[in-house]
Amino acid sequence: MTISPSTAPTPPRLTSLSHGGGCGCKIAPALLRDILQQHLPLAAPPELLVGSETADDAAVWRLSDSQALVATTDFFMPIVDDPEDFGAIAATNAISDIYAMGARPLLALAIVGMPVGVLPAQTIGAILRGGQQACARAGIPVAGGHSIDSVEPIYGLAVIGIADPRRIRRNRDARDGDRLVLGKPLGVGIYSAALKKDLLDASGYRAMVDATTRLNIPGPLLAEIDGVHAITDVTGFGLLGHALELCRGAGLGACLRAQAVPLLPGVRELAAAGAVTGASRRNWDSYVDEVDLRCADPLAQTLFTDPQTSGGLLVSCAAEALPRVLEVFAATGFADAAEIGSMRAAPRRLVVE
Repeated sequence: MTISPSTAPTPPRLTSLSHGGGCGCKIAPALLRDILQQHLPLAAPPELLVGSETADDAAVWRLSDSQALVATTDFFMPIVDDPEDFGAIAATNAISDIYAMGARPLLALAIVGMPVGVLPAQTIGAILRGGQQACARAGIPVAGGHSIDSVEPIYGLAVIGIADPRRIRRNRDARDGDRLVLGKPLGVGIYSAALKKDLLDASGYRAMVDATTRLNIPGPLLAEIDGVHAITDVTGFGLLGHALELCRGAGLGACLRAQAVPLLPGVRELAAAGAVTGASRRNWDSYVDEVDLRCADPLAQTLFTDPQTSGGLLVSCAAEALPRVLEVFAATGFADAAEIGSMRAAPRRLVVE
């Protein structure tokens, strides 16, 4: 019997097929450190300028004095139900790691795991199409990839970029007195939790997609500024987790001003209503001993541990470079970029005032 389109089974919601979504799928920071510490470090060749030693955003391999390859991979399960939006968000998030190193992307390879007996081919095709569209906006091709039949839907990219090795911006080179600038507002994880609870309205959904599909193109432009010392992007470990990576890498502390941190519209109200991810709690448990929450905001812990999918760049720059950094963000469509704090000499301690 042929099933007509009107009687064909409705495909399941993408988010119903996964136990977590977006960068909220990440392994908790503390558990990840425990796992990685079980591996013996191998002698790195001199061409490997950046490896896994400081949890940086991508690996960097020097080809010559003026060229280096930058390589990364990122993938996750659905954060939204629209397949094209999911594909575009996942691809944008993966490409961000290249921008966060101060590099320019060259090409991508697709990573695809789909429950082929559950999702129709049209839905899977729409996910890939969304990823291809994000890559096209970045000016790169999807040059290949690999696919498997998976219990949960998974999509992402391996991305190759290129940079001048003298302009690579790592997460370990922040300096005492540097100003910290955040490129995108926080709240994606809270939006995601609200979506699952049917608390997110149409304007909130659009704000979520707009934020997560906005390519972090200021990265290589910021790397050309001499006073920019370190760049990373804020993703699954939340603002506090990725700020701590800057602190650990440089052997410094930092102070964040809670009132200066930009938030997506309605995020505070949604968090107060209970739209909080499990990843937020895991993040806090992983680095609570390194954070001093001094601000009076009762939602500070929730907001600043919130996992960001395709979040903004976090830039550590000299005070004299700050106006130029904010100018670059504004000129490339990041009007919400804001100075949110500074690096301090106190070792590896993060204070939120």
